Amino acid sequence: MVRGLVEAVGRPAVVFIEELGRLGLFCLDVVFWLPRRPFRWGQLARHMRDIGFGSLFIVMLTGIFTGLSFGFLSLQGFRRFGAEALVGPTTMLGLVRELGPVLTGLMVAGRSGSGIATELGTMRVTEQIDALSTLAVEPVQYLVIPRAIAATLMMPLLTIVFCAAGYGGCYVMAVAREGVDPGVFLYETWLALDPDDFYEGWIKGAIFGLQIALIASYQGFHASGGARGVGE
Repeated sequence: MVRGLVEAVGRPAVVFIEELGRLGLFCLDVVFWLPRRPFRWGQLARHMRDIGFGSLFIVMLTGIFTGLSFGFLSLQGFRRFGAEALVGPTTMLGLVRELGPVLTGLMVAGRSGSGIATELGTMRVTEQIDALSTLAVEPVQYLVIPRAIAATLMMPLLTIVFCAAGYGGCYVMAVAREGVDPGVFLYETWLALDPDDFYEGWIKGAIFGLQIALIASYQGFHASGGARGVGE
């Protein structure tokens, strides 16, 4: 009984370490095949369209409501001190540095990441990936690298869209609904933000996009168990 208890406690840790090792080897395989020809420009363009344009609506919608709620809550706090003009820069700073990359990453992971995992998982259980290997086409180079590059390139752009939509929502909440002066709102934002704030958010977005593509592709490549396994 004691041995079974110890094994039950230690098994999740062992499984986690093994999974992490397999993911690391998968990423090294991606790095190995990244600079090698042929380059799949057509596949890259298709996945940029799927990840970027396909996630655009949900990212904009989430950004608008995030800006509305964040601006409203910030305004209630600043109004007690007569500092309503700080609502714009506070909201924009929070969006470009933290909320934008994180929430955009969540939306892209839920919409495009799950699609990547499902598509590759279906190809795995139907042996299409094995067929590519039989035809002397490296599956990682053909399937994973275009998706990883596309997600890395599109995530910063989607982060920009999210922040713009969020700032627009904050503007509507503060200026149109609560009566904050629009000139002061925009001018204080201009004074408060530096280019480094935007660069930090864009770098985070690119890293999140790469992680989403690699983890989703890894899960799809190692799917098993038919339709149930693909769903899991």
